[in-house]
Amino acid sequence: MILLRKKRSIPLRAEDIMTQPPVTASMNTPLREISKLMIDKRIGSVLIVDEEGKLRGIVTERDIVFACAQGWDAETRQAWEVMTENPITVKRDENILEIIKKMRDLNVRHMPVVDEEGKPVGVISSRDIMDIVLTILGLATMLKETA
Repeated sequence: MILLRKKRSIPLRAEDIMTQPPVTASMNTPLREISKLMIDKRIGSVLIVDEEGKLRGIVTERDIVFACAQGWDAETRQAWEVMTENPITVKRDENILEIIKKMRDLNVRHMPVVDEEGKPVGVISSRDIMDIVLTILGLATMLKETA
């Protein structure tokens, strides 16, 4: 009689790997200030929120490059002019594998994590994904060496 081994999985969720708190700015924030936030915080995106703190958009490094390539003045141009409006989001309890598939399929490197009210609570970046993959691979290697 062949016994089938139960497939095991690690139930990682968005809140387990997201970077928090998210870095946010208003829609009228100048691009120079957005760029400075990215450099100072060593991040690749800034979430744009309204007066109530609800997510309205995201400005990424790609958006800043676009603005520079267009010759836009970073002092006078504002976040709302380059942001991706109503970005795709995930909830805290969403499965990491589903998030990775979503990011790959949509070709995005930053995925905002929002609460039930639509307020950002974190961001999952491709770097966060690489960090968890490296951790899991490191654990697997350690287990293999001790077996």
